[in-house]
Amino acid sequence: MKGLFITFEGNDGSGKSSVIETIKKELIDRGYDVIYSREPGGSRIAEKIRDVILDVNNVGMDPKTESLLYAASRREHIVKTILPALNEGKIVLCDRYLDSSLAYQGFARGIGMDKVYDMNLYATESLLPDLTLLICVSPEIGMNRIKQNQRGSLDRLEIEKMDFHKKVYNGYLEVQKKFPNRIVIVNGEASKEQVKKEALDIVINFIYKQVQ
Repeated sequence: MKGLFITFEGNDGSGKSSVIETIKKELIDRGYDVIYSREPGGSRIAEKIRDVILDVNNVGMDPKTESLLYAASRREHIVKTILPALNEGKIVLCDRYLDSSLAYQGFARGIGMDKVYDMNLYATESLLPDLTLLICVSPEIGMNRIKQNQRGSLDRLEIEKMDFHKKVYNGYLEVQKKFPNRIVIVNGEASKEQVKKEALDIVINFIYKQVQ
């Protein structure tokens, strides 16, 4: 089977991490060759750029600088991690990718989704996911989850005001409208088990279609 690139998106507090972990374990149990990665980050240099992006001491970063840093991190990520894995026929499960930049910088920061999209196509050699799961929760619920489950300090984006998080949520809905054939919405406000089951069913059914 050729490699498959599956990404997971959602506003802060959507519960992506636990969903990805469940899907990764199930796919490995079924004999698939799977790797997990994340953005920003996913390779040595990309992780260093992540530190700059999320550092709370960098509050007030210019929106275009932020967007360019994400694109630079993404470039390193695909070259060093994603493309090699796909070329080896692996299934790549990635926590965030290009759609995050469209929602956060393109829409919420007001740069423009088309500008951010073009920038990232250049950075990624036009690599798009085969499938994207958008786990949706209201910004209020998402941020409340983060505060309840907080184990360390919040990062630079998590400490943004609620108005920003609402824009991110609406931005994701706009992104899904642009790519309805690739992006599948999952109700992240259902129970944890329901969310995991729905997400797993979507991924398994998609993989089966690719091998038939």
